[in-house]
Amino acid sequence: MNKLIASVFGIGYVKGGGTLAALVSCPFIYLLWLQQWAANPLYLVLATVIVTLLGIYVGNKVEPFWGKDSYRVVIDEVAGMMVTMLFIPANFYYLIIGFVLFRFFDILKPLGVRKMEALPRGTGVMMDDVLAGVYGNIVLQVIVYFLNLHGNAALDLNIK
Repeated sequence: MNKLIASVFGIGYVKGGGTLAALVSCPFIYLLWLQQWAANPLYLVLATVIVTLLGIYVGNKVEPFWGKDSYRVVIDEVAGMMVTMLFIPANFYYLIIGFVLFRFFDILKPLGVRKMEALPRGTGVMMDDVLAGVYGNIVLQVIVYFLNLHGNAALDLNIK
């Protein structure tokens, strides 16, 4: 069960599993946005914390079998995408931009992201993607702010 969760139901076994896991997270986030109870962003924060803690747990469990920070572990990409989209208005275009930003920061690993990998076991596996998500979120918040400031109707397709 730990391997199944860590690999996000086998996605980690596919070439490009990290990108695919982040991409598969997008419809999940979109569906969360559609839920009436998820209108309160604290529920999305709670879901993100649960996924992150679950990722640390399963990362610890699979490390003896797969080694340190195995490519098969892709639950960290799910958590990173969720962090990227926290407190962002429910909007399909913002989700796409968030995906691109998260993958950019996750692949390049700037500004201390790579150093997070040195943390022990499952924590290191998860925290580099969480920090990449934080950077993606900051840039996306700026984009949303400036688009809203200028009243860009082209991206005004809120789900709710």
